Amino acid sequence: MAFLDRIASAPISWGICEVPGWGQMLPTERVLTEMTDLGITATEYGAPGFLPTDPDDIRSVLGGHGMSLLGGFTPLVLHDPARRETELARVREVAALFSRAGASTFVSCPVMDDDWSVPRPLDRDEHRQLVRMLGEVDAICADAGLRQVLHPHLQTVVETSTDVHRVLDDCDVAWCLDTGHLAIGGTDPVEFARQAADRVGHVHLKDVRMDLVPRMLDRSTSIMEGVQEGLFPPLGQGDLALADVVVTLERAGYQGWYVIEQDTAITTGLPPEGQGPVDDVRDSMRYLREVVAPLVEQSA
Repeated sequence: MAFLDRIASAPISWGICEVPGWGQMLPTERVLTEMTDLGITATEYGAPGFLPTDPDDIRSVLGGHGMSLLGGFTPLVLHDPARRETELARVREVAALFSRAGASTFVSCPVMDDDWSVPRPLDRDEHRQLVRMLGEVDAICADAGLRQVLHPHLQTVVETSTDVHRVLDDCDVAWCLDTGHLAIGGTDPVEFARQAADRVGHVHLKDVRMDLVPRMLDRSTSIMEGVQEGLFPPLGQGDLALADVVVTLERAGYQGWYVIEQDTAITTGLPPEGQGPVDDVRDSMRYLREVVAPLVEQSA
């Protein structure tokens, strides 16, 4: 498929998030209608409650809007041997749901604990356990007809450039190239695309105001507070070379999805129909159509 036919979105771009106090939640039907009005035909699963928990119901809800499910974001504690059975059971449960709902991708995110505590560097044994568990998650996902992609993320055990390269070097797990979280953690997303294009199985497109990042990393500002301050502006309005990332991946033969995932919080009351988060996603779509797509065509 052409680049523009592989643009998807995530419910978090409409403020759909399970974090208490994050903001108000828009109704599912409104979000899906606004996605399809923008020409988006696929979405990730989103926070609990956004889509049904029965796979047939998921297919029905999305199908009613001409949409399909890509997969979804799943935090897991993978470095602690005591959590092995619990976490693998969780993987089997989520993988079965995604598979039966027609998805293709399982986005794993290794966290310090269930509370997303501030991460510390893993010791040698913990890192080895993480690598072993990524292999086990790969196998479970493959049995379900899915591909696991590892999501580097602020305030997780794969956050910094050191974390990213440690995992890159020590196992062959595929990656979700999240432009925003890579950049926040100190990894150049363009360079990651150049060096590891063959490992990229999924892409999250975020732009970032890098002036807000130091407070994220010293933990003086929470992720939620950063989002509410505008950490993730519409694509093309931040500081990242997003077009270079896409062109690099396309030249390398990447044929996966590009998910617009710009975390948003609705904190000033529900916006009128057709306004609010959809305005930012519309701006992002315009940037991808008018700026990025021509560069992709020129580079072909």
